[in-house]
Amino acid sequence: MLAGILTLLLFVSGCTDEGQSSSVSNATRSSTSKVSFGDEYSKDDTWLVYWYLCGTDLESNYGSASADFAELVQSKLPPNVKVLIQTGGTVQWQNEVVPDGQVTRFLYDNEDLKILETLPDADMGSQSTLVDFLRYGENNFKADHRVFVFWDHGGGTVHGVCFDERTGNSLSLNDIQQAFAGVYGESPEQPPFEIIGFDACLMATFDTASSIYGFSKYMVASEEVEPGNGWNYTGWVGALAKNPAIGGAALGKEICDSYLQGCQQYSTDDTATLSVVDLSRIPYLTVAYESFGIEALNKARAEGKNFFSVYGRSAKRAENYGGNNRQSGYTNMVDLGDLAAQSKSLLPKSSPDLISAIDEAVVYKVHGDYREKGSGLSGFYSYDGEESSLVGYLNVDSAPISQKLLYYYLMYGELPDEARAIVEDGSLERAINQAKAELAANKPVEPSTEIVPAQDYSQAVPAQKQDMFNIAQLEDLPVNVDDNGNAFVTLTQEQMDSVSAVYCQLVYISAEDDIIVFLGRDANVDADWDKGIFKDNFQATWAALDGHFVYMELTASTDEYNLYDVPIKLNGVECNLQVAYNYADNKYYILGARKGINDNGMGDRELTKLKAGDVITTIHYGNLISSDNDDLIPVEVDTFTLSSANPKFEDEDTGDGLFGYCFEFVSPTEDSALSQLVQFTVQNGEITTSVE
Repeated sequence: MLAGILTLLLFVSGCTDEGQSSSVSNATRSSTSKVSFGDEYSKDDTWLVYWYLCGTDLESNYGSASADFAELVQSKLPPNVKVLIQTGGTVQWQNEVVPDGQVTRFLYDNEDLKILETLPDADMGSQSTLVDFLRYGENNFKADHRVFVFWDHGGGTVHGVCFDERTGNSLSLNDIQQAFAGVYGESPEQPPFEIIGFDACLMATFDTASSIYGFSKYMVASEEVEPGNGWNYTGWVGALAKNPAIGGAALGKEICDSYLQGCQQYSTDDTATLSVVDLSRIPYLTVAYESFGIEALNKARAEGKNFFSVYGRSAKRAENYGGNNRQSGYTNMVDLGDLAAQSKSLLPKSSPDLISAIDEAVVYKVHGDYREKGSGLSGFYSYDGEESSLVGYLNVDSAPISQKLLYYYLMYGELPDEARAIVEDGSLERAINQAKAELAANKPVEPSTEIVPAQDYSQAVPAQKQDMFNIAQLEDLPVNVDDNGNAFVTLTQEQMDSVSAVYCQLVYISAEDDIIVFLGRDANVDADWDKGIFKDNFQATWAALDGHFVYMELTASTDEYNLYDVPIKLNGVECNLQVAYNYADNKYYILGARKGINDNGMGDRELTKLKAGDVITTIHYGNLISSDNDDLIPVEVDTFTLSSANPKFEDEDTGDGLFGYCFEFVSPTEDSALSQLVQFTVQNGEITTSVE
């Protein structure tokens, strides 16, 4: 069986290592605490690693689980380290060892890989299946230290982890919390696990960490979408095998470092993240996060839409994960440390404490060049403004009450009756202050005591959400042209109170061909938020791939770089080309191609690197000028074959023609309006601006 697994190395891997890294500098790692990374135990202590291996389409389509299985068995284990594995959740395994259509339990130890038992097929996205695996390990194996690893897709706070492709179900954070509590009981003083880790996308959230508080000393997880290569099982299991005296923080560091090294090997490190969280700090972090939410909620109730528009700008500037735009889909995950940093002037009382609490909790992290602002823990922000996302968040028991109420108020313009009382009489704030005082006095946190009891407000959702922003008032907003030929709009303070972002939309217009084709959405606007003046920066250039103009959708904008999604067909498969524009050298870098967030809220792990011979079809959005239908339809424009693994991606002259330009105003609930159309006539490199 061992030989059979090893042969998988020859042909299965989630990502290829073709091409060179597109980064400008090396990926980095950092320790943010004085937690000791030295040995904590005896070299003779016993370890049991639980591996919940839900193969899903990552296995049936790419063999990614088989590749990690193959990595594992390259590590030679001592007698006191064992790995207990449960497989399932996929239509087909891409190896001859794991059987299809059933749940199988394996043990990998110093002797070999062996099948312990095969069970009738079960839903790996079900709480009961997780409970059975936990109980099996507890009843059949004794160990001084335990590690638990969830392997599969991840969808962050709202959508959970371990998507079973046969059933369409996933484990929610509530499922995970209840499963561990049912088997072990909550024990913050002596957690049953050294590490609970998530080899999955988007799971390094406060809410995930809070849900496993009392069950583990540390959490290891990624804020961002993970690439298909995932954790390096040869690296970190091998480190444990060589030194069973290692402690949880040091083992977490090994997981992070070997993961980043693997990403560098496969050239998938550009947006990689992984962090180690000390779960003993969760009570302190909870107090800081609840205080942040209370300050925000109080200001929102006092200032209304003005608060949310300014807070929304902070959230859009903050590092966020999974794209959070119309092209990639929405994860609604934002880095908490960066959000607090961007909100210091808006929420001055609580932001510094939240930043400090995160720094204390995140003891180690690694990241790629284009994820350098992350603190190591993310949280919910309603980027999509969708009621379904909010209701999912309201259902998460570990989510802070003040945060739930903040986004409830954003969506509905009011608080539920049962929440209004505790906010208006100050009892919620008093509960947080009391918990803060007790923690400051080093009073022990009892396992059964919650700082603020979880409540389900999802049942109090009104029949219809209230639109407090009325962004439609900005539709066809008049545009002016200055003496230099620049188009600009001026917003009043009342109008600014409804706007959290201003983008530009560029289109190509051909009256002769009766077509209008959208080129993309960008933040290339000269913005003066203090005065409410927004000016175009059109230079008669646009991005092109090997000379073929593309549609671009902005996903992130920082002082150092922008990130974009470019919709294409890659060898006939629709996906998004992920591209970075780096201000250090004013160049674009192609990071790879990836599908967006799927219908189940899960991030796609397969980052495909381009290679010579790939067939690319550019996709734009457009319509006929004469059409009565305002809906945009996808249009396949150019199809061509790459002659190199590193094709040219750069801004090129648009050439002569007529271009339309609109300022796009976006509300905190992601509704948008377009200004009056500006026309740019380009002829012989000269731009003439006109407004009808």
